[in-house]
Amino acid sequence: MPKASQQSRDKTPKSTVPESTSEEIYERIYLALLEHRLTPGTKLAEERMAAIFNASRARVREALSKLAYEQIVEVYPKKGWFVAKPSVEQARDVFEARRTIEPAVMRRLAAGMDADKLAALHAHLDKEMDARQRDDKRAVIRLSGEFHNLAATLAGNSSFTRSLRELSTLTCLVILVYNAPIVESCRADEHERIVRALADKDGEKAAEIMLEHLDHIEHSLDLGTASEEADLEAIFASVA
Repeated sequence: MPKASQQSRDKTPKSTVPESTSEEIYERIYLALLEHRLTPGTKLAEERMAAIFNASRARVREALSKLAYEQIVEVYPKKGWFVAKPSVEQARDVFEARRTIEPAVMRRLAAGMDADKLAALHAHLDKEMDARQRDDKRAVIRLSGEFHNLAATLAGNSSFTRSLRELSTLTCLVILVYNAPIVESCRADEHERIVRALADKDGEKAAEIMLEHLDHIEHSLDLGTASEEADLEAIFASVA
């Protein structure tokens, strides 16, 4: 009898979905934010997230803690984890920080510009153009944010890179909360103009265009609006 019971257990189908690591959970949430699929203010319940990602609550908590450290997620005692919902003041702070950091990134990148770095920038512009031609709005949003992160990486300052990764994600949250039109916040020509200035090793010109670019994004915000909560199961239904 025990043997039959053991055989029965052996025949029980097991999940074929691999267990997600905390880093994978972090990256998928991060990507969902960059693509504007995950809405500010959405509750990220540990048990629900653990089921979605086929992971332990401890792993989910580890990923959420990292996002909280980057101010992308907020945690409230007895309430749980929530996607951050920046206030108007916080939104202004994000752009103030970007206006301080990104011109410095442009100057540093221009000073060290070479053929490989220029090729990387042009390859990214090609991806942005392809996404626009396909009218893939999610890809346009993600790639637009990643352009700034790429520039910081190529500039070779790890502090700039870490700061801009966080600020770019916070900018996505700000755009979502305040309903900035994508056509206004992600202009097709401004990244191209920045790359042309960098190709000429004109750091001041690149910095000037970058500031104009950030101003356009900030001025597209509608500070009197908010967004609705998202469906987590639908967002993470397929592997990113």
